[in-house]
Amino acid sequence: MAAPTLQQPSFLLANLKTDSTTKPLLQRCQDLVKIIEDYPAKELHLIFPWLVECVFGSLDGIITGWNLRLLHSRSHEYNIVLEFLNPSGPMMKLVYKLQAEEYKYEIPVNYLPGPVKACIQEGVLPDCPLFHNKLQFPLSGLLSLNLALNPFEFFMFNFAYCLITPKIYPQGYHGSSTDSAYFLLVDTYLKYFLPSEGNVPPSPFSDSRGSVTAPSPRSSGVSFAGYGVHSPSLLKHHIFHQPSVNADPSAQEIWRSETLLQMFVEIWLHHYSLEMYQKLQSPQVKEPFSPTEEHVLVVRLLVKHLHAFSNSLKPEQLSSSPSAHSHTHTSPLEEFKRVVVQRFVQQKLYLFLQHCFGHWPLDASFRAVLETWLSYIQPWRYTGEKMNPQADQSRTVPDKWESFVQENLLMYTKLFQVFLNRTVRTDLVNAKNALMVFRVAKVFAQANLSEMIQKGEQLFLEPEHVLHHRQPRGYLTPSQGGSFLSSRQRVMTDVVFRVKSHVYALEGQDCQYKQMFGTELRGAVMKLIQIIAQARQTAKRISDHSSEMAANNSFLSWFGMGPADHNNTFTGAEPEESGECLKKTHEFLERALENLCQIFKLNQGQLSQLISNLSSSQDDGNSKQLPDCIQGENGLILTDLGRRQIISGLRRFDLHYQGDPELQPIRSYENALLVRLFYKISSLVNERFGGHMNALCSRPDFLGRLGRHYLAEQDSSVNLKHSPISRRTLERNTQPRLSLRSLASYRTILLLLLFYVIGALLSFGPISSTLIILTGGFLYGLFMTLFRDKLKTH
Repeated sequence: MAAPTLQQPSFLLANLKTDSTTKPLLQRCQDLVKIIEDYPAKELHLIFPWLVECVFGSLDGIITGWNLRLLHSRSHEYNIVLEFLNPSGPMMKLVYKLQAEEYKYEIPVNYLPGPVKACIQEGVLPDCPLFHNKLQFPLSGLLSLNLALNPFEFFMFNFAYCLITPKIYPQGYHGSSTDSAYFLLVDTYLKYFLPSEGNVPPSPFSDSRGSVTAPSPRSSGVSFAGYGVHSPSLLKHHIFHQPSVNADPSAQEIWRSETLLQMFVEIWLHHYSLEMYQKLQSPQVKEPFSPTEEHVLVVRLLVKHLHAFSNSLKPEQLSSSPSAHSHTHTSPLEEFKRVVVQRFVQQKLYLFLQHCFGHWPLDASFRAVLETWLSYIQPWRYTGEKMNPQADQSRTVPDKWESFVQENLLMYTKLFQVFLNRTVRTDLVNAKNALMVFRVAKVFAQANLSEMIQKGEQLFLEPEHVLHHRQPRGYLTPSQGGSFLSSRQRVMTDVVFRVKSHVYALEGQDCQYKQMFGTELRGAVMKLIQIIAQARQTAKRISDHSSEMAANNSFLSWFGMGPADHNNTFTGAEPEESGECLKKTHEFLERALENLCQIFKLNQGQLSQLISNLSSSQDDGNSKQLPDCIQGENGLILTDLGRRQIISGLRRFDLHYQGDPELQPIRSYENALLVRLFYKISSLVNERFGGHMNALCSRPDFLGRLGRHYLAEQDSSVNLKHSPISRRTLERNTQPRLSLRSLASYRTILLLLLFYVIGALLSFGPISSTLIILTGGFLYGLFMTLFRDKLKTH
């Protein structure tokens, strides 16, 4: 199909399907470019749904498409795909070509997000204007409803849905989500259709009226102010009475921007309604949707771009009130920038983050959710101004962001409380978890932020009668006989109304608001500080122990001269528990404590006393005590308290190898050949003379004591107190036996060689040196047998 000729559409589609299985991607894209250029929209209309499915995969996930989420820059197909799907590339030209002809494509309602689907199936029109006037009613009833979307909406729906379609990653896949073709395309589309500078480039195709036909997402009589806010009316619109949507000429230039944003928000965020979230608090209710880390990272990209898009509003337009502008003075794009975050994103993102905070696993992958939250509550980071890294340490939040903090109060206060409840159940000895606590504390410790939050809480707690005193008519200016006081009261009343409306819209009219700076949360913060102090002490103790072990791991320890760790206490430690990471943990927790004290204005003296008391109690008891256990039939059994102590690193068992000592793994300071040789020799001796050894060690006289010194293992009954191991196993490992394994140690071999060298220098032959060594060993055993009890007492 290098030079395609006009043919029947059915043959065109059949040929494309055949080529998709035989030709490489590059050639297929080149063919598609020529087809899009040469064929009329009437014939391209039939291949469009198939082509979209080939690119993004089917909505049910059976067809994988081009695997945009798995395609990375290392792949040779990466640039081909990006060029083909570019906002000004061939695929978008096809979309605009079909858009000019007003074609429609159907999407089953079953693939819509849960709350939207539930509304439609209940016969209620969804709040989002994107789905208005698009429902198709089949004869089979509401369960098989379809949405009729225009080409641009259909393309963006499939592109957005591609992110939440379950993917099976190939074995050994280690690609980064932020390096995928999909992630880069999302970033490209956001920058193209929601530009921070300039306007959205016009469509290359026009109809007879001079512009691409764009069913406006909102009617000409509906302003942006109504977006994202539940109607106060108790009457819900039935889906059989869909309002007609008339194209608003002033909104023609941004209809693609509105459509793209609404589609992203609905598909990525609108999986939870307030009623659904309240039901999810019951453990019997199964989650309808669980986002992935990749999903959250893309949502963070959206949040960051929307802040940059909104902050690019011109200062003179930002300072003026929306009511003071008409379409003749403010372009639709500028009006869109003013309300985009509050009206389109706030409510759905709040429920999305609240669900993630409550249901995400207690591991380091939560960092993606955390950074998404911190990106949203810090819009001042995305103003386009270059930040000085040194000034970031003492950043002050400008006063102009006070209204944003107040109108997003729950994003700060409620999510901070949910994060607090989550943190107390997290292992803070882990450096990644400690970093997350430090990040949150650092953000909230920014100068002026806590004061803004406190003021927002005070406004919300204003008595209800304040709202009832609002006057319906405009206030008079001082020159018209009014007073400055009345104007000030009006502004104050409007602010109170906005804060209360925000809280009630997100939490419901019957919500019980808990103050972030109230006494209840202050007690929870003090509890967190205790946990942080405990984790910091534990990290320091483990780090010091690791440093001692590393210092002792000198050249002599290779020969076994240093203190060998026979029990491998730290050999199985996680990378996060290494000495370097534990030092970072201590640093993160130290700075988190400082920031928490700054946020909640805690008394440094009381805090120091609390930490010092905690440290002394730990030094006196916790470092020496075992986790909380109860004695069971076969040993110790951990209690729930003991499990929490182990998870938090406050206490641990003294780990000892309690199996057969002869079967321990071969150490680095042992000769493997000699270990195996001596094991065979000692096994033969023990098997042949085991009865005699047992009889000798059972004697109560001096010979029995001497035999127990050479043949019996050390008393292991003490270990029973330190580990929940079976008594029978211990008894089986304490039988008298001959052990020659110590002779396979490089330390023993080196010492024997030194003795033989010294003997040679003193004119002793090998036999004489051997007899002297054996005699010395016998005398040492004799001495230890005679004076063991006195040495133990001493």
